[in-house]
Amino acid sequence: MSLVEIAAQRHQVRLEIAYATANNFTGRPVYARPGCYLHDDAAARLARAVTLARALGLRIKIFDAFRPSEAQWVLWNFRPDPEFLADPRKGSPHSRGVAVDLTLVDERGHELDMGTGFDAFTPLSHHGNTDIPAPAQKNRLLLLGLMSAAGWDFYGNEWWHYQLFEARNYPLLGDDALDRPMMPART
Repeated sequence: MSLVEIAAQRHQVRLEIAYATANNFTGRPVYARPGCYLHDDAAARLARAVTLARALGLRIKIFDAFRPSEAQWVLWNFRPDPEFLADPRKGSPHSRGVAVDLTLVDERGHELDMGTGFDAFTPLSHHGNTDIPAPAQKNRLLLLGLMSAAGWDFYGNEWWHYQLFEARNYPLLGDDALDRPMMPART
């Protein structure tokens, strides 16, 4: 199985791969480089979502996509919270190349208010949470509608997380599935 590299210009998305920076819940980079990959099936659905967003004058900004199994262990070891992270023994849809963490941005690149930031591990991040301002609720529903229309399933605890239906039918993949590793070299 091959993974498709998602490139900003070619796929008409913005990339801000959070786990390649310290701007994530661990406070440090997990990836050695900011790669963005998806399984062919997921890449096709992403293209559909991009088209739907563009028709509304919006763009998609991606925080994470394929996450090597090794990275899932790093995240789990930092915070073993099954409400927001898949147990790596069971496998994450990210580690199958069929999940993406994203948001919507306007034409100037400003993120739409979603009520919380990416990776805010709080009940405020749940889909349908009405404790966030009404404009943020509307933006979440817009994102949910776009992604659903493009053929994506959602995870109820994270407004930013979308995955393919039947994600478990795809095999778990590690860093060795890539031509160039994303994970830091072991010393």
